[in-house]
Formats: sequence, C-alpha cells, structure tokens
Amino acid sequence: ACCRCADISILSGVCLRSKRTSATAEPAENGNALSSASAARERSLTMETLNPNVKAVEYAVRGPIVLKAVEIEKGLQQGMKRPFEEVIKANIGDAHAMGQQPITFLRQVVALCTCPELLESPAFPEDAKIRARRILQGCGGKSLGSYSDSQGVDCIRKDIAAYLERRDQGVPANWEDIYLTTGASDGIMSILKLLVSGQGLSRTGVMIPIPQYPLYSAAISELEAVQVNYYLDEEHCWALDVNELRRAYWEAKRYCNPKVLCIINPGNPTGQVQSRKCIEDVLHFAYEEKLFVMSDEVYQDNVYSPDCQFHSFKKVLYEMGPEYFDSVELTSFHSTSKGYTGECGFRGGYMEVINMAAEVKAQLVKLLSVRLCPPVSGQAAMDVVVNPPQQGEPSYPQFLKEKMLVLSALAEKAKMTEEILNKVPGIKCNPVQGAMYAFPRIFIPPQAIEEAKALGMPPDMLYCLRLLEETGICIVPGSGFGQKEGTYHFRMTILPPTEKLKVLLEKLSAFHIKFLEEYAALQEPSR
Repeated sequence: ACCRCADISILSGVCLRSKRTSATAEPAENGNALSSASAARERSLTMETLNPNVKAVEYAVRGPIVLKAVEIEKGLQQGMKRPFEEVIKANIGDAHAMGQQPITFLRQVVALCTCPELLESPAFPEDAKIRARRILQGCGGKSLGSYSDSQGVDCIRKDIAAYLERRDQGVPANWEDIYLTTGASDGIMSILKLLVSGQGLSRTGVMIPIPQYPLYSAAISELEAVQVNYYLDEEHCWALDVNELRRAYWEAKRYCNPKVLCIINPGNPTGQVQSRKCIEDVLHFAYEEKLFVMSDEVYQDNVYSPDCQFHSFKKVLYEMGPEYFDSVELTSFHSTSKGYTGECGFRGGYMEVINMAAEVKAQLVKLLSVRLCPPVSGQAAMDVVVNPPQQGEPSYPQFLKEKMLVLSALAEKAKMTEEILNKVPGIKCNPVQGAMYAFPRIFIPPQAIEEAKALGMPPDMLYCLRLLEETGICIVPGSGFGQKEGTYHFRMTILPPTEKLKVLLEKLSAFHIKFLEEYAALQEPSR
C-alpha cells in the first residue's frame, strides 16, 4: 500500500486493481438475448462523452493528496502500521473540523429558529430570542423549513445593509443590493455566469491573482472563460502591483476580452492584507479599463498583523468620489465559513452588487431563482454574523470573550507558523498578515525535480506526497494554486490547536531537512 506505484495510480485517479474490462464479464445465459443485449449496451455518459469543461476542472484543496490522506486514515483505523498515529489535515480552512468551538450565541439563535418551541425555554437569553423571532417572522409560515425569496429573507438583507454601513463608517448600503448565497462560492459562480460571453477574441477574460484560490480557476474552466493570470509580488509580502495588472491586461487583449478583475483580500492562499493605497490604485485601473470588479472579502475579520488593516473595496471606492463610486461595477462577497465563527457547514453567505444595470439585475434574480433559494438555516447564521450581541445585551460578555479568544489564538498561530518555518534551511515564509493560511516557498533539489518529472507529477506534489506518507501531515502543493515558474510552495492552514500546530510545524521542519539530505542538496537557496 506504501509503494510509489500505488501512489501514482491514486494521484492519477486510476485504480489499476479495480479496472474491469469486458473480457472478464460473465457470458449471458443461453437464449437470453435480452440479457446479453443489456450487458453489451454502451453507456450514454462516458469519459469520452463527458462535458470537456467538467474534465478541465481541478480543485486542489480537495484533490489527489487529500484522497490519499483519506485512504491512509482509513488504513490507520483498520490497524495498518505507519510511522505516525494520525493524519493531520492542514489542507483546508475548516475551523470546526480543526477543533475550534462554535460561537454560543450563533448556535443559540439558529437552534431557536430551528425549534421555535425553545423560545419558551429559560435556558436561552432574551437577545437570542429577539433575533430568532425576527428571522422567523420573515420566513413563510414562520418556519425555517419554508423557501425564502431567491434573493434571501428581507429582514436578513436589511441587517446586512446595516452591518455594511457600520463597517464602512457610514458609507450608504441599500438592502436591495444584497443577495444571500450558499456560501461565497455560490455568489462568485453566479456573477461569473452573467459575465462570461463571446467567442474567440471576444471571449470573456477573467483576471485572477496567482497564487489564487482554486475556486476561480475551476469556475473559469467550467464556464469556458479565459483565465488571465496576474502575479502577486512574493518578494514584497505578496503585494498587488498595478503595473503587473496592466501587463496582464494588455497581453490578454491579444487573445480575449478581459473584462473581469478578481481580488482576494485578505489573501488566500497567501495571507496578505492589501493596503488602502493598493486598493485605490486597483480601482482606478478598473475604472480606466471598464473592468467589473469581484472582491472576495470572506477573511475581512481575519487580520493579525498590527501594521495591517482591512479596507473594503466599497469604502475605498466611495472615498474616491462620485465619479468612481457611481460608475465602477463592484460585487463583494462574505461568508459564515471564515472570520471568527468558522461555520462552514451552514453554507451561509452574501454578495453586495454595486452599479449593476437594472435590467441585468433582473437577469441575476432570474438566475438565482433557478436554484430557488440558499439554505434558510445558513441565512439565519449569516444574520448573526452581521448582527451579533451589542454592548448592554445579556449575551455580549460571553460573545466578546469567545470572539477574542478565537482571533487572538489565530494571531498567535500566524506568528508562530512564520517564525518556525523561517528557521528551516530551504523554507521562506512571508508574514501571515491575515486569512487562515501560510504559503511558504520551498527549495526542492534538482534530483527531486527530476524524480518528480519521471513520475509525471509536479515537484511540490512529490514533496507533499512524501510528507504525507512519512509524517501523516496533509498539505496542498503550491502548483494547485498557481506559482511563478521555477518556484515551489505549499499551502497549510493555521487552524489546528496551538499545540497540535506546533507539533505539525516541528515534524514538517524535520521532514524538510531529511528531504534535502536525501537528495544531497543541503545548500540554502538565495532569499
């Protein structure tokens, strides 16, 4: 089970042992022509007839390394001997799976909405009951089990608008510009569907940061749009340089129609927080080139560096004046899955759509209507994210304590991750300013690169596979997110409990040094 041939078969998605051919099929009973014809009938859907856009989709966060990790985990449960006792999954930003405790108030409100009979229980605080009653009042039949409007429950949309005005210090927000979504991913996909059109040179180009979150490349492949890469500056803490945007834009003009600019701030997988000046430069560029801006801001509560501050694209756009605020088309996204709540399973999210033409908005509503509505339980959870207990309410002290405990622990783990990794020869990790991940650069010796090529996989895939096999640590190779040619990285989450994260980092450090020694390449790369 540990041989590299077996690993390659899993990583390529082919299980040779279970491959079947028609030659092994049992012969039909004599005279049973119908049975024989049925057995010989070709399938309508095969890899040859499958939509080629689906085959082009890749999603590294739950890709082949993770499938191998699941196989190893099952083997451990069945008594298989390994040089470790557990698989540590550091591949995905799933806070609760990593041991983070739910925020009590959020769970109380959702519980009350789910079981309204609990509204009579003295075990629940009055501020949670007030919010639950308000949400239920907005639901058909006063039940979370009813469909909502396709845009979402009206009172929740109004709460989100009020939250945005508080967050952006008075910048106006219209609740009718708010659309509840099934996580941020659903909103991103819906907006891209509106934007992608044309053929050949007129085909929509979508500008995405490299490294990027694989949702974007997957969506672009599925919609058969054109991916336009712009590279973040690793040497300057993954900064976004507007000159790089211009380079990517004008190169893309030769083969497509670049009209969408995607930004992830704070960054995933890179963990940077963009400065206000950077955001202003980006918006000025979008204004000049008539680009539709998609601002992924799901990590807006996850800022750890004291030198950094989250600035929403909408607020900066407003401060640039009416010429910009009234014309640049901007959609921003948020989610219950990140921040300090980490409620991934509820699949709650929203998007705010600015300056979209009224007739196009009608088409957006039509598109959203096809899937009826996002989960109403997720909408309720989103309401609590934007409408938490306020000072003076009975739940406020406990809520504040739980929130600060999560965020302070993440800040501590961000710093620890950077410090430990930067002590290892051949690893360079930029400061984890925000979000939930580190994306360190790793030196891979030439001999290992040659071995990876012979095995038909990227060098950082070989690195991550070896790490998993020898330590039980599951991380994602940088090639799954995009990286400059000739550089290698991996993404890991900082979500595990502090002590487990420390063990993970120490085991990873020891593995890296052993990996270099094995390939007789102890020299440290230039930094």
